[in-house]
Amino acid sequence: MMTCLIIDDEPLAIELLEDFVSKIPFLKLEKSCSNAFEAMEKIQSKKIDLIFTDIEMPDFTGIEFIKSLEHKPLVIFTTAYSHYAVEGFNLNAIDYLVKPIPFHRFIKAVNRAQEIHSLKTEQESTNLVETSTTSKTDFIFVKSEYENLKINLDSIKYIEGLKDYIKIYTNKPKPILTLSSLKAFEDKLPSNFIRVHRSFIVSLNHIESVQRNRIVIDKNRIPIGQNYKDVFIKRIEG
Repeated sequence: MMTCLIIDDEPLAIELLEDFVSKIPFLKLEKSCSNAFEAMEKIQSKKIDLIFTDIEMPDFTGIEFIKSLEHKPLVIFTTAYSHYAVEGFNLNAIDYLVKPIPFHRFIKAVNRAQEIHSLKTEQESTNLVETSTTSKTDFIFVKSEYENLKINLDSIKYIEGLKDYIKIYTNKPKPILTLSSLKAFEDKLPSNFIRVHRSFIVSLNHIESVQRNRIVIDKNRIPIGQNYKDVFIKRIEG
């Protein structure tokens, strides 16, 4: 069960979303709010898993509200204006629903939210990635689908960040997909791994060559981000 909150200054929009939520078995509506300040009071007193929020609201927009939260629930933006989509997704929103919202689009968005919520819940309860900071540790456990996989650190060639997930490329043909941020995973890796791009971490042990702004590992060309280039060059040049 996911607890949710609706924020919209239009009564008809709230009424529609309330009707939609009532038809989804895994959603429990905690409250409908006409402004972000009312919603903030509710969030401070009750754990909320998912927020449906309009963007254009008086005094405090939905985007400003989400940015102000220290611990952000999952978010689905609802608005009549499609030009906010990019900014919405930059806040890692689950989806962006344009009014009038069709029920089939609502179902698609909340199913995606439930999937991510379930994975995050598993992560919290089973310690998704467990490792030690000592040099003696040469493996990690990663939750992938319904099993904890043991991965030898030496076998990891590079890691790719995909929003809420990461792909771990090893010496096996198929990469391992797991729910985690790239930053959280980076903090658990030893010093022979280095961030070279906002979306990539590589193992120095597996680099075959460096070609201008690209790293070659197993014939795969990994970009070197401008913000990471100087640190990376210093590392490989000693």
